[in-house]
Amino acid sequence: MTKIYVAGHSGMVGSAIVRLLQKRKQKGEPIELLTRTHAELDLTEQSAVRDFFSEAKPDVVILAAAKAGGIHANNTYPADFIYLNLMMECNVVHQAWMAGVKRLLFLGSSCIYPKFAPQPMPEDSLLTGTLEPTNEPYGIAKIAGIKLCESYNRQYGASHGIDYRSVMPTNLYGPNDNFHPENSHVIPALIRRFHEAVTTGAKEVVIWGSGKPYREFLHVDDMAEASLFVLDLPKQTYEANTQPMLSHINVGTGQEVSIAQLAESIAQVAGFAGKIVFDPSKPDGTPRKLMDVSRLKQMGWSARIGLKDGLEDAYRWYQQANSVRSA
Repeated sequence: MTKIYVAGHSGMVGSAIVRLLQKRKQKGEPIELLTRTHAELDLTEQSAVRDFFSEAKPDVVILAAAKAGGIHANNTYPADFIYLNLMMECNVVHQAWMAGVKRLLFLGSSCIYPKFAPQPMPEDSLLTGTLEPTNEPYGIAKIAGIKLCESYNRQYGASHGIDYRSVMPTNLYGPNDNFHPENSHVIPALIRRFHEAVTTGAKEVVIWGSGKPYREFLHVDDMAEASLFVLDLPKQTYEANTQPMLSHINVGTGQEVSIAQLAESIAQVAGFAGKIVFDPSKPDGTPRKLMDVSRLKQMGWSARIGLKDGLEDAYRWYQQANSVRSA
């Protein structure tokens, strides 16, 4: 029986990974899932994390817990973003090693790459330039997570047999996303805005920025599949596609869309027929953020959920969640 601890199981990515692991369990894989709510385990508290690992003794750790948000949240809570993420990463990775955990998967973010990284962004563009100022604290915390995994591998890999890996997803969306009116990412923010516009009969929707930046989006169910794919790769295969000082793997679709095009697509999914207005006085963020996913493709994994189908799925989930809250 393999005991797998999913940190952040109630979040968008963590819940998708849990759903996929539960399907594997139902098919007969000898898996025991370990989860803890924030109320049960505060990952920023070192002693609490130490006690959990000592008692639960997981075999595998998937670190999907994070403090995350969109441009507004990153601008408003920079101290929260860097402190909370650093504390969670340090505590989980170190206590996993202390407890003898051999396999760990850390989930990062495309925010680790420089603002003007080559497009599409290859893994080796890490630390080659300055980050986008609006999400620099979050990006630095995620870079630290990668380097934690690399450093523990370098120091303890041979002597203790540990294998700590990192995957860097592009912008994610889907069920269990954060639809907060101010602190959410672009897709859930637009889904909520267009849904409310249809509900109230509004004639126009105002969107932050110029609409010109390009972004790549990956459905969270694809991310869950990619995460377990990378986690399960034979060590030789993983190491053949990485380097000791460059051990992370990009996860994305390899396709991008402008924010303006995205807004039009979401408006169509939500049934909004009014006017879309862009506010260029608001920040755009990074001009482009397209991931180079050639390494992951060479290893045998590619995204399967197209943006149109993914947006429809995300909107259905939002409608269902709204109806439950309203009941």
